[in-house]
Amino acid sequence: MTTSGSRAFLLLLLLLPVSFLSQLLYYSFLDQKLYQQKRHLAVPERNISILLWHWPFGRSFRLNGDKCFELYNISRCFLTNNKSTFSAADVVVFHHQEIGRGLSSLPLHQVRPASQHWVWLSLEPPVNNANLTQLNSLFNWTMSYRRDADISIPYGKTLLGGDGLVFQAAPNRSCFVSWVVSKYQPQQARASVYQSLKEHIPIDVYGKWNNRPLSNKKLLPTIANCLFYLSFENSQVKDYISEKLWRNAFQAGAVPVVLGPSRATYEALAPPGSFIHVADFKTTADLAAYLKHVATDKQAYEKYFQWHRTHRIKTYTDWRERLCQICVKYPGLPAHRVYHDLESWVIS
Repeated sequence: MTTSGSRAFLLLLLLLPVSFLSQLLYYSFLDQKLYQQKRHLAVPERNISILLWHWPFGRSFRLNGDKCFELYNISRCFLTNNKSTFSAADVVVFHHQEIGRGLSSLPLHQVRPASQHWVWLSLEPPVNNANLTQLNSLFNWTMSYRRDADISIPYGKTLLGGDGLVFQAAPNRSCFVSWVVSKYQPQQARASVYQSLKEHIPIDVYGKWNNRPLSNKKLLPTIANCLFYLSFENSQVKDYISEKLWRNAFQAGAVPVVLGPSRATYEALAPPGSFIHVADFKTTADLAAYLKHVATDKQAYEKYFQWHRTHRIKTYTDWRERLCQICVKYPGLPAHRVYHDLESWVIS
């Protein structure tokens, strides 16, 4: 090789690492930019202050410090229940039960900042949300268990990623089916199904209705002693699946027999193959016969726990976690929405 050729070869060897390094830096820059774009979608560009006008059902939690970040790793999101901060709040949240029952009033006498958004909050089905017409043209966003709410906050949700193991149901259970109910009303569909079903199978009933209340400490252990649990909702309406499924049945390890929205809704929200739907049977006698069959067939019973291999559930019980979700959704929420007919949306 000539001297000039050797020099050119050496120069090429020197330039190769520089070229590689340049490409590496370029793609690293693109990755960082993409990460920032994704992060921008999930995190507000500035601090968001959320004022909770009154605690739902009077049960309060501590709000001192940066709770959204400390507890849920959600940044730039600050919660308060100090009403004196009304004029500075970006979002004001009103829980409907206190407003509808006259236990709390809206701050209509105060000057509302033009950029402030009001959130109507309720985890109750439509039948329990009274006096909605007085709230027309006041609220910007809805916060509900419904999937089509502006801020959807279900009682629980299904997540991918199980433990890879088959769930071991507690052996030697002495209870066939249990049901915990406090507000029993004869005209409800769940009451009719219960009255008919109990003619065919034994049902252990607990709750305030029959003077057998269970403390929080005893609730899950009592249900865990049963093969099945009646996850009967008080209303059969859109998306309404309460703690009766997520906590009472799933966390106790009993197979839920569900009565609520459609099977399609449960299939979309609950773990796959995890429940028995009342609507799948022509009569309660047919349902009872099926439960007896599953109870005596170990393979058939354990089929309802296969989802633990691939899925897990998450429940929401802390109002602070729900409120912090407003900041997660905030960048994508409609800035100029107003619910002129709130009742129509609630009952739709």
